[in-house]
Amino acid sequence: MENLFAFIDKISAMIGIRPEYLHLFFKTLFAVAVSYVVWLILLRIIAVFEKKTQKSDVIKINIEVFRGIRRAVFYGVLFATGTYLIRLFSISLLENIFHSLMIILLASPVKDCLLISLEYLEKNIVDRTKTKVDDIIFDLLNKFAGAAIYATAGILALDTLGVNVMPFIAGAGVAGIAVGFAAKDTLSNLIAGVLLIIDRPFEIGDRIEVWSAPAGSATWGDVIDIGLRATKIKTTDHIIIIIPNNEIMKRDIVNYTSLSTKIRVRINVGVAYDADIEKAKDLIKAVASEAAWISKEPPPKVVVRNFGESSVDLQLRVWIDNARKRMDTISYITDNIKAAFDKNGIEIPYPKRDITIIERSIAEPGKPQQIPVDKTS
Repeated sequence: MENLFAFIDKISAMIGIRPEYLHLFFKTLFAVAVSYVVWLILLRIIAVFEKKTQKSDVIKINIEVFRGIRRAVFYGVLFATGTYLIRLFSISLLENIFHSLMIILLASPVKDCLLISLEYLEKNIVDRTKTKVDDIIFDLLNKFAGAAIYATAGILALDTLGVNVMPFIAGAGVAGIAVGFAAKDTLSNLIAGVLLIIDRPFEIGDRIEVWSAPAGSATWGDVIDIGLRATKIKTTDHIIIIIPNNEIMKRDIVNYTSLSTKIRVRINVGVAYDADIEKAKDLIKAVASEAAWISKEPPPKVVVRNFGESSVDLQLRVWIDNARKRMDTISYITDNIKAAFDKNGIEIPYPKRDITIIERSIAEPGKPQQIPVDKTS
């Protein structure tokens, strides 16, 4: 190296240029040449790795990933070379500007690689799950990942330039608080939507109770969409009910199909006190066994629940394989029990009142009034 500098000094003396200028020139030329060679070597390594991954059945990386890697490597080489040259020429102000610019440029390949990684996870992991709720998370990440990376890069760039970013962060915090108060309902729904995604009390396709259904309409339905703001439920009347997520989180959620589509249905039946209870139980079980969708195991069961004012209250308990046939089961059992009871002389009691009308005579003057005894049954 000393011989090289001595040779440069001889040349500078011959052409009349100061030696330090030639030193800077050859150092610059050498740095650019080394950077170019390093760049070519890294490109070759990336190309070999790309070819091997495309041939492998275990690891298959998207071609867009390698484009992002090439851009990141190029910016890295450029960053190292630029920093060396700036320090070589002792331009400290330009160094901060250059570093800030490089931070902004590096944000682009970082964003691309992140989005590609999210796409890879979505295709190879989320699509294999039974639930569709995970798609909402990835959709949210895809929308805000780029903005978050560029915002972070901007803050780092300003900090590199020596700009105090704390006032900007504080101002953004104050603005965020103001926006939060102005849109507290929307934010509440968004937070509730995230909690629904995490807790998963129900998933798309589950049948749940709907407490806000219109009066006289079906009170349960199937979940067709879980958004960040609201959840859509289609009732059995084909009415779409959109419920804000924060309202859902405040109430008890009755899910009929979370663990299994098989549920138990309870149907209350009243019989007269003088009826044959065992015969009534047998008739109820016979009616339940005729329905094809009612499970045979465990078998239908009839129990005495209570002694009412005018009836013995029985309850039929049956398991059905499809929770969506709950109302059909109740309707079928009720209709056929009535027919079976009528055919076999089992009375279904109802409240009765006997009214006795008594005539009252007006007493004659001077005689006590005769008040007959009021007998009612």
